[in-house]
Amino acid sequence: MQVKPKVKLIRYTADPEATVALAAKLCYSVSELDDLTENILEGDNSTFIKRLMDMGHLSPTEHASFTFSIEGVSRAFLAQITRHRIASFSVRSQRYVSEASFNYVVPPAIEDMGPAAVARYVGQMETIMDWYRDWQSALGRGEKSNEDARFILPNACETKMIVTMNARELMHFFELRCCNRAQWEIRGVAWKMFEEAIKVAPNLFRECGPGCLRGACPEGKKSCGKSKEVKALRDKLFESVGVNTDKALKYKEYDH
Repeated sequence: MQVKPKVKLIRYTADPEATVALAAKLCYSVSELDDLTENILEGDNSTFIKRLMDMGHLSPTEHASFTFSIEGVSRAFLAQITRHRIASFSVRSQRYVSEASFNYVVPPAIEDMGPAAVARYVGQMETIMDWYRDWQSALGRGEKSNEDARFILPNACETKMIVTMNARELMHFFELRCCNRAQWEIRGVAWKMFEEAIKVAPNLFRECGPGCLRGACPEGKKSCGKSKEVKALRDKLFESVGVNTDKALKYKEYDH
């Protein structure tokens, strides 16, 4: 069956912005930790977080972590996201879980070709399922057969995972993977993760996203030239989660 990405923020550091503010202020404060914690929990940390981001003092953001459930993605996606080394991954095993009737991802380019192309693709997936089941049967079924039969499976095969990143690594992830030059599947998931993250820490991630939102495009001559469209998408996501963009700390204006 064809599937689409589904992303959900399932766990995160309690009051992540206050946690980051506490870690940062500790570096410069003579106050006792109990007093410092009480003041931070009772106050509004948005202005301080903004100043912290402007200073580039990012090590305190490593104290806030975010855990996402991700499903409806391909094994090709898995190969990309696990390149982000400062993260933790738990992935459904193809050794212990049979893929005799696996779900799969259909690339948009194939969908754009029309129903006949999609039907051809689906037929190929069903043929691979037959091959997989044939090898399972030949190998005796069970764990031992799964681990060898899986070699016939395609990159399109769906996987599910739990991913945890701290806020600093998420910022880096959003910079690279929300970019239009990122591969379409991981780009789509990155924007969904971004949307989930800003629901609980809007000030922490307010300046995040592709590099073109903060200056010249780091892709140089390979730039997509769509920084205004990307900024509009980012602002729309903030509005969708109830952040008042009239009062929000805006990106600085740059010439592109």
